[in-house]
Amino acid sequence: MQGAEKGTAEALDGKKLHIGIVQARFNESITNALADACRKELMALGVREKHIDHVTVPGALEVPLALQAMAERDEYDALIALGCIIRGETYHFELVANESGAGVTRIGLDYKLPIANAILTTENLEQAIARQTEKGTDAARVAVEMARLVENLA
Repeated sequence: MQGAEKGTAEALDGKKLHIGIVQARFNESITNALADACRKELMALGVREKHIDHVTVPGALEVPLALQAMAERDEYDALIALGCIIRGETYHFELVANESGAGVTRIGLDYKLPIANAILTTENLEQAIARQTEKGTDAARVAVEMARLVENLA
């Protein structure tokens, strides 16, 4: 068990990592909470504040393009996508959720760069509020763990 614990600790060592965050401003009270939780956890994992670049975009559909621009800079060990899509009464929810998710995944695969996708898709505001802190924290942990995994597999 000690080996597993050591492996987990190493996997979550954010020292020397450079992380980029793209935050959608739509549903900004939720995405701000996601971003705050994410940044706090990144720093708790050892990522230096000066090694975290944070940009905002209008909404979830714009997140993949900003991720792509950051990936092209070849400066990041991992990226994080933050957003919040709440179901409405039209098909727009499915379109935005599906297209933003597919775009985030494609950028990660195209650039061989870990991307933690924390674009919430919820039925209502209450569900979004209930998930905002936990998912922001999770995104930071996923980004650090995947950056370390990819580094070790290279």
